Amino acid sequence: MAEKVQKLMNDSPLARWTVLILVALMMFFAYMFVDVMSPLKSLVESNLGWNSSVFGTYAASEYILNVCGFLIIAGVILDKLGVRFSGVLSAAIMVLGAAIKFIGVSDWFTTTSLYQWLGTWWVEMPASAKMASLGFMIFGCGCEMEGTNVSKILAKWFKGKEMALAMGLEMAIARLGVFAVMWISPIIAEKFGGSVVAPLGFCGALLVIGLINFIIFGVMDTKFDKGLVAAGLATEEKSPEDEFHVSDLGAIFRSKMFWIVAMLCVLYYSAIFPFQRYATNFLEETLQIDAASAARMFSCFPILAMCLTPFLGIFLDKKGKGATMLMIGSVIMIVCHLCFAFVLPAFPNKGLALLLIVVLGVSFSLVPAALWPSVPKIIDEKILGSAYCLIFWVQNIGLCFVPKIIGSLRQSTGGYLVPMIVFSSFGILAFFFSLLLKAEDKKKGYGLELPNIRK
Repeated sequence: MAEKVQKLMNDSPLARWTVLILVALMMFFAYMFVDVMSPLKSLVESNLGWNSSVFGTYAASEYILNVCGFLIIAGVILDKLGVRFSGVLSAAIMVLGAAIKFIGVSDWFTTTSLYQWLGTWWVEMPASAKMASLGFMIFGCGCEMEGTNVSKILAKWFKGKEMALAMGLEMAIARLGVFAVMWISPIIAEKFGGSVVAPLGFCGALLVIGLINFIIFGVMDTKFDKGLVAAGLATEEKSPEDEFHVSDLGAIFRSKMFWIVAMLCVLYYSAIFPFQRYATNFLEETLQIDAASAARMFSCFPILAMCLTPFLGIFLDKKGKGATMLMIGSVIMIVCHLCFAFVLPAFPNKGLALLLIVVLGVSFSLVPAALWPSVPKIIDEKILGSAYCLIFWVQNIGLCFVPKIIGSLRQSTGGYLVPMIVFSSFGILAFFFSLLLKAEDKKKGYGLELPNIRK
């Protein structure tokens, strides 16, 4: 048996960490594209004629098709057809969506008959915003599908090994995309005379590189599967017991732990990702600084998260305490958003703003680092892909509606006080569900507080 284990490809540190780099770079490029227009909100409004409500609708569009059921389909595809097919498919969908979004904000598009037709209905939403939102919807399908796919890939390649560290590093690399785009996007826009198109084109080209990465991963994963078969740890054909069935989705929906994790996820991320869309503009107005300076300041948000997440992953792998980390992360987020709502407007200081941004990044380390490696402990491996997709589906419901709600509140109140209070409320509810998660784990013994590395 020992001889067979030695044949497994993921026993090679070089092989499994190469897989991590390949898939993490795709998410790095995806995160860049997600927020490429966030530091350009003022420029978008002046160049394309959008307002805060339109920008909120555009931001929400990333999640619409996922909420309408695509992520459920994506989970079935992932578990039925595997990580290789799903990885290339979702990367290709991202590239397609990026191309449509690029066309939507281009000057060329304004000369087309499609642009004229789009402007004849729902006139509150400019034609450019409609086309960009369509592209963002399609991109969002690929991005969320790839996110769940990456989680299953790492669970497969790092099973019984440094799973939390691997997932933590993947998240850290992805968040580096947020940091990078907050700097790069305004610089590219300025170099091209205040162009919104140029940063989009640059980030779109990076997505093509990500697609190539997944093709390379597919070759490696095929070899890994052959090694599993040779070692007697898998068969060419799945047995009826191991085969995924659509009816297995019912087992996920009936799981109490699934719903606790899903609700914790949607509440936590609804206070993070929508905030990212408006953070630059919030800092502009609160600190009375220009958009580029605000973007550079907010780029520090993922810095501490990137540094801490790998160490938190090591801690989780060796010591555990995942459920406790979720509670601490939720509390930190509540405090930060309340300070954004009341303290920073009263004392508009750049140093204070930077401190709050960096501390919020600590929360963004604790919660995801503990959350995603916990899912394989509560869900059977054969339906793990569907479980991740269904969690993302619930999460996307919040991410779809929250940006629109925040944009409308911003438009109607003329400020950010109410939106920040809303974000804080999400944190309070997330803390409540983290308490439920820890109590259920203690009752049922899922091992969320136990280390991941098996001795």
